[in-house]
Amino acid sequence: MKKLLKNGQIVDRQNELIKSDVWIEEGKIKAIGLDFDTSGVAFDEIIDLAGALITPGLVDVHVHFREPGFTYKETIETGSKAAARGGYTTVCTMPNLDPVPDTVERFAEVQEIIERDAVVKVLQYAPITEELRSEVLVDMAGLTKAGAFAFTNDGVGVQTAGTMYLAMKEAAKYNRPIVAHTEDESLLFGGCMHQGKVSEKLGLPGIMSATESSQIARDILLAEETGVHYHVCHVSTKESVRIIRDAKRAGVHVTCEVCPHHLIMSEEDITHDHGNFKMNPPLRGTDDRQALIDGLLDGTIDCIATDHAPHGHDEKDQTMTKAPFGIVGSETAFALMYTEFVEKGIFTLAQVIDWMTVKPAELFNLKAGRITIGGPADLAVFELGTVYAIDDVDFESKSSNTPFIGKEVKGQTLLTLVDGQVAWKQGE
Repeated sequence: MKKLLKNGQIVDRQNELIKSDVWIEEGKIKAIGLDFDTSGVAFDEIIDLAGALITPGLVDVHVHFREPGFTYKETIETGSKAAARGGYTTVCTMPNLDPVPDTVERFAEVQEIIERDAVVKVLQYAPITEELRSEVLVDMAGLTKAGAFAFTNDGVGVQTAGTMYLAMKEAAKYNRPIVAHTEDESLLFGGCMHQGKVSEKLGLPGIMSATESSQIARDILLAEETGVHYHVCHVSTKESVRIIRDAKRAGVHVTCEVCPHHLIMSEEDITHDHGNFKMNPPLRGTDDRQALIDGLLDGTIDCIATDHAPHGHDEKDQTMTKAPFGIVGSETAFALMYTEFVEKGIFTLAQVIDWMTVKPAELFNLKAGRITIGGPADLAVFELGTVYAIDDVDFESKSSNTPFIGKEVKGQTLLTLVDGQVAWKQGE
């Protein structure tokens, strides 16, 4: 099977747009650029991109696909289609499922669904502890052999320092990262949004910044003790950024991610009490938001991840005190980042692509995130010029719980290829 993408553009490290064609053969990239000879080649398909941007398939190390256990919110099939629509070709799914994939047998059952239904490449996290409780460690040796690339209790923090220490020691034996949702539950006090002037105005219980940052500080010291690769999920506070920056300078193997919604919005964007503004961690203060932007620019924050967290409409269409935490993000992430940061000159296009492809792949040693001769034809194509409104009617996800519905953006996905095959195409 031979396929040619014609009249596209790629971005180089100097942020220059370069006209380029891409020759795909048998699922691999055979040639890139304009100087290869295609005369006499019988292509099965030639796609004219009319100047659209070609990037490596995006990589998301933090998504929730809800299967098994919560398939009314999302399934591996619909979640992977949502990822493909957003330009993602490799995603990593969290283990807060029912049942939790905390044994080799349960983990294998999820893997079987992935192999059967996923339209993009899906890697499954294994949990740190049984049933996501802060007590008994899982069989990390067995789960590593079964294909677990990393361990996380995302959705809840590991509450016991001793448990986290033992988990880090065990994970280090098998060269597997510990990926942490950092949240000290003893500091929650029933909070549902950031503790600040907006929570006071709306009369809602707040979540302190220290709920996140204090557990990061604990874990970094444990990571230094054990030598494990410690990765922090969805960093949201200026204190967290400061602690991680200091730890990196001290030589601790700590990495972290940030979500588009925390980069773009703050508590001041919460206009009223509605579940679509409720996420964990919450939208923080404007100074926190600026610290996240600065952290990306200085390398403290390593990559961008969506924390795609679908919920049912009725669950989210209520007060924040009752709605579950989380918003969807797979289908909107690139367009939001391009519109809010590249168009405004805050980040370059090359930087955004790097944070959404190369960097997350490098952190977890994934075979993804680059366009290379002989490598897999995992590609995304974006049209950068046309303004469109984010419309939940078009979502591939089962859910549409996001405060960005109706927002006008640029950077629409036209085509996503996985191993050279169409995973998503506009209009199909």
